Amino acid sequence: MTTGGDGIPERQQRRSRLADLDCFSGPSPRRASTVTSIEAGQEQLLTARREFAVLLGEFRRTAALVPLGEAGDLWSAEQNGVRWICAFSDEEALARFALARGEGDRGWTYQSVLGARLLDVMVPLLPGPAGVALDAGSTDGLLFPPVAGIVPDAVAVDLGGFNER
Repeated sequence: MTTGGDGIPERQQRRSRLADLDCFSGPSPRRASTVTSIEAGQEQLLTARREFAVLLGEFRRTAALVPLGEAGDLWSAEQNGVRWICAFSDEEALARFALARGEGDRGWTYQSVLGARLLDVMVPLLPGPAGVALDAGSTDGLLFPPVAGIVPDAVAVDLGGFNER
């Protein structure tokens, strides 16, 4: 033992055998690139989440056009067990959708509905998991899936811990 001043004995530090195996003074190049790519991936994820949050906020504050079915209900479609209310940002987007379906010559009745109302009021009225598909079939289309933070928690689908905010 040595003394560390003031007459207090110090314990001698023993090095770990793992430390003896490490011949680099810093992280290994492979490890450093892994950390860098993980950090870059996390940054990309945060950026994507911020961008989506902006789009979600804009959608919630904006009226969308929702075609009405024959019974006067909001037009929706089911895919993989999820019911999607089909909404369109404007008449041109609805017209492009109708043409793509081969139904451009028929009249489409639609209602203007605030995005927040679609997500907070209309989605919970549908049976099973439901969300909103905005401008379906276009390259600018967006999905607002039935997850916490988008639809009310009571009707959100649990993604097993993957839907962190």
